[in-house]
Amino acid sequence: MDEFLNNLYNFIVNVVSSSTFYGPLLACFFIFLESIIPILPLFVFITVVFMAYGYVIGFLISYILTCLGCLFSFYLCRTFLRNFFEKHFRKNEKFNKVMKKIDNLKLSSLVILIAIPFTPAFLVNIASSLSKMKLKKFIIAILIGKISLVFFWGFIGTSLIESLKNPKILILIIIILIIAYIISKIATKKLEIE
Repeated sequence: MDEFLNNLYNFIVNVVSSSTFYGPLLACFFIFLESIIPILPLFVFITVVFMAYGYVIGFLISYILTCLGCLFSFYLCRTFLRNFFEKHFRKNEKFNKVMKKIDNLKLSSLVILIAIPFTPAFLVNIASSLSKMKLKKFIIAILIGKISLVFFWGFIGTSLIESLKNPKILILIIIILIIAYIISKIATKKLEIE
């Protein structure tokens, strides 16, 4: 199993970090696309980019493309879905209640929500775009919140790869993930978001 994982990882890193134009473009594309298609595992792509390009360049690539993907998702939903939802769900009390909560979210609360590793970016993008939230507020929240998120997944992912050789790192990762999950649950309750 270890040999299979190492071979798979080496293949992905070689494709992504190859000197050809397509390797880096593929990694960038997947990071960007993850904000639009929620089933893609962002942490995997961030890990590969971190391992292929190092912490500094990998962070910059992952951060910029994650932010751009969220902004693109926000733009798509606001442009093509907002009128549909307002037309069909205007009288729905639950929808209006959720939209009002999102409208009233403070910038600091939105930043915390975005920064939490287990918050689905796709849902935040859609909910924000359907609300009356100003684009400027969303951009600022994304730019601030994604810093810790990208760093978190880059650290966890690269440490997970290293943990194949050192089980102590795996224990540390599990502890960090549990703490992050507990913090996400507490923040969700404090922000009254379900």
